Amino acid sequence: MDIIIKPSSLSGKTEAIGSKSDIHRLLICAAVANEKTEIDGIFFSNDVFATLSCINALGAKTVINQNSCTVYPIEKSTECPIIDCGESGSTLRFLLPVACAVTEKAEFVGKGRLPERPIGELITAMCSGGVKFSEEKLPLKTEGKLRAGKYYIPGNISSQYISGLLMALSTVEGESEIILTSKTESVGYINMTLSTLSIFGADIKEEEGRYIVKGKKRLISPKKIRVDGDWSNAAFFLAAGAIGDKIEIDGLNINSLQGDKEIIEILQRFGADIKEENGTITVSKGKLCGCRIDLSDIPDMLPALAVVAAFAEGDTVFTGAARLRLKESDRLATVHKMITDLGGKATEFEDGLTVHGTNRGLTGGKTDGANDHRIVMAAAIAAAFCKEETVITGCQAVNKSYPTFFDDMKKLGGKADVI
Repeated sequence: MDIIIKPSSLSGKTEAIGSKSDIHRLLICAAVANEKTEIDGIFFSNDVFATLSCINALGAKTVINQNSCTVYPIEKSTECPIIDCGESGSTLRFLLPVACAVTEKAEFVGKGRLPERPIGELITAMCSGGVKFSEEKLPLKTEGKLRAGKYYIPGNISSQYISGLLMALSTVEGESEIILTSKTESVGYINMTLSTLSIFGADIKEEEGRYIVKGKKRLISPKKIRVDGDWSNAAFFLAAGAIGDKIEIDGLNINSLQGDKEIIEILQRFGADIKEENGTITVSKGKLCGCRIDLSDIPDMLPALAVVAAFAEGDTVFTGAARLRLKESDRLATVHKMITDLGGKATEFEDGLTVHGTNRGLTGGKTDGANDHRIVMAAAIAAAFCKEETVITGCQAVNKSYPTFFDDMKKLGGKADVI
């Protein structure tokens, strides 16, 4: 699907969708709980449907009712289930250890770039816990149940490895330790997992460089819970507010554990005006100036922040972003291409990107969405403020996390039409 976007003024109020990161964690914990859990505020995207499909394949039962889902937990695991993770990296990295905690054998498959994305360190750790793997990347088969014990894992490859082990070992009877062999990045997402597990009654103690997990057969259902608002996807409209007219977003928790909440502080550093009142975040344009941004804990913020940088005066240097080469696209390369396609200037380096911004902003043109939802959304926000119309190819990629993105953009005054 290709979309043409004409210059427009984005302004007004919109509602944050449910956090995909939170939804994954809640669905998986509910699947291994002691009784049913009703989860409200779910926003259904391709990645969320992937996790739903996988927990159903493992033996859970899910009932969807508009924006809520009731999860009936796994009573008896399916024999050798096929776990189709689609294109969702979170689904794969969370459920690889969780599935091996509940069933003796499983087969994992996926599509898109998912088979290329790294899981080797997670597989190595799980092998020490009694699980055998047919391959080191998708598609693969597992054999053997995960057991309690010591697990050594790097903290700088993917926080999702740690989150997956925390969820899995919480349901493996006995005491386990997750020992980090390097500095941890994206700590906020691990804290999200710890918070969710605490709500479900897990017993986890955090010490310097390790987590001590006292596993039990079942987590304890909170019976009913609501999903947090999604800072990661709201970031694109927050960025639009910083570039153009005032934008208000309801449903974002200023006290959320989501690491991407940091975008508020970063937009203020750029020079945007930020207000928070009664659960509404308001972003208005200020005099934007380039700055230096470490993406180690918030790598997914690069596409949205790079657009702001293109409209700021001076250079913005993004560092700590090597992991972005292993996302749905090589995001250092695709963000660089998107900015330059639309008439801006950027310099790509091994683990980062410099955007050479000017108050003239971007011109417009044609760019490829690179089968990456965040590249498409970033390009769309950039296009709204370009001097000329812009064509973005492959816009169906937004279905991965935010299928109604273009509808919400139009409600804010965007002019986007399918070609």
